[in-house]
Amino acid sequence: MQTTTLSFANIHNHGELFANLLRARKQSFIVQNKWDLPEALGMEYDQYDNPASRWVAVHEFGDVLAGIRLTPTTARCGIYSYMIRDAQKGLLDTIPQDLLFDEAPVAENIWESSRVFVSHHTPQRIRRRVHAALIMEMTRAARDLGAVQVLGLIPANWPRWTRRCGLDGVAAGPVMNLDGTDNQCVLLNLSEKLH
Repeated sequence: MQTTTLSFANIHNHGELFANLLRARKQSFIVQNKWDLPEALGMEYDQYDNPASRWVAVHEFGDVLAGIRLTPTTARCGIYSYMIRDAQKGLLDTIPQDLLFDEAPVAENIWESSRVFVSHHTPQRIRRRVHAALIMEMTRAARDLGAVQVLGLIPANWPRWTRRCGLDGVAAGPVMNLDGTDNQCVLLNLSEKLH
């Protein structure tokens, strides 16, 4: 099992990995979760898949087992910035505007995590290991990018796995039911993980 952080600067070094990541996202979000999201050529994508973002993939023999997208909270692309902030501003009709307790942050040292998934095809016997590898690589990549915090809209059972992964997280918004699943915005503190 390998972990790779992709960017537009290194994507050419990893063959089909980026395309396979977007294919796995389609399987997870469009096929399994039945979300109404853009797709083309068998891949799921949106306006946040741009050169400002990074993508973390856990993979084995070309098969993507899990993934996360990281986007700087300072990102700008037309009217869009990052998913949580754009939802709060009313630019996204699928996520409620009241998803945060406070105004969405815009800071060079805060990044957003989104499109987090573990593939439904990942065998149950290795899922915990895959999830741990995903979170460890996300933490490493975010720190390398200068992040001291990561903001994400994630399943509301986050306290269980953040402790297991050694992360310090605090609720940044209320628990919301989205498409039948309880989710919550969480701010993960990476500053203690810098050494």
